[in-house]
Amino acid sequence: MSKKSRPRKQVTPERLQQLGFAYAPPFIISAAVSNKVFDTLKNGAKTVEQVSKETGASVRGLRAIMNALVGLELLKKDRQQKYSLTPESEAFLISNKPSTLSGFFETILPRHASKWLQISEVARTGRPVTAVNEETEGTEFFSQLVENIIPMSYGGAQKLADHLKVAKTKDELRVLDLAAGSGIWGIALAEKSPRVRVAAVDWAGMIPTTKRITQKFGVSDRFKFIGGDLLEADFGNGYDIATLGHILHSEGEQRSRQLLRKTFSALKAGGTIVIAEWLVNNRRTEPAHSLMFAVQMLVNTEHGDTFSFNEIKNWLEDAGFKKVRKLEAPGPSPLILATKP
Repeated sequence: MSKKSRPRKQVTPERLQQLGFAYAPPFIISAAVSNKVFDTLKNGAKTVEQVSKETGASVRGLRAIMNALVGLELLKKDRQQKYSLTPESEAFLISNKPSTLSGFFETILPRHASKWLQISEVARTGRPVTAVNEETEGTEFFSQLVENIIPMSYGGAQKLADHLKVAKTKDELRVLDLAAGSGIWGIALAEKSPRVRVAAVDWAGMIPTTKRITQKFGVSDRFKFIGGDLLEADFGNGYDIATLGHILHSEGEQRSRQLLRKTFSALKAGGTIVIAEWLVNNRRTEPAHSLMFAVQMLVNTEHGDTFSFNEIKNWLEDAGFKKVRKLEAPGPSPLILATKP
């Protein structure tokens, strides 16, 4: 049969209908976290009635939520109608675990969602609902956000520490943690060696949050804190490593270029810059999660976007860096590393 005579694949509305309910999974997880479903199941399988008795949530509500979680493969259900955790929900949705994402789903998700309801107007005007890259609005937003997104960066930061052989260093290792937020990039490096010393830079209003979390991890004695705008604060110089953990996307191209030039000056010769980002491909056709994150930047920032490896590589080289490369690591995208010659 020739190509011309082959019947075309029938187009159906099924995928669009599925996408029409794509909002549902995160809100179902949010409801389960808020009603302590995962915490209640951490010690063993239970029926809906048992979970209801322990949490105070309705049997009707829990049955619908918990069955949906089975469908999402975040709970399992046996023949006795008892529900239990999966390895994924046990690792990331129990509230008292260091790796938990429960705070994101319970607290941050509803705030994000309320802004996205205005996306049609945002797309028309090109103006964000609120500009969280501005200090006044951003400090309130990020003070609540940063601790809840530690799992997004912690694994990558640990992989970076191993790659740079931080544990084997014999001399003092100076780290510049830019837009530190929770401080997790500096924390992960400091955990690997007592010789690590970290300068954490963020807005003055964010510094108390950074201090609290470094104390929680037991490394605050090896941190100093610098409050101020990234382009105005005095970093000092002579650093071995500089980390920019998920900051370029909210800064936009112009400020990112300025920040990379300033970071170049702060590093010693042979120093390494490390960038974590939501990378897109050159044509901006994939991956979907990074393309959707660009819309998150549209909703929440004045100039933010997601960028390709080659775009950031060009910025780094224009700033004077050499040997721009990728490091595969846990997170939404590989890390980008470059060296000051």
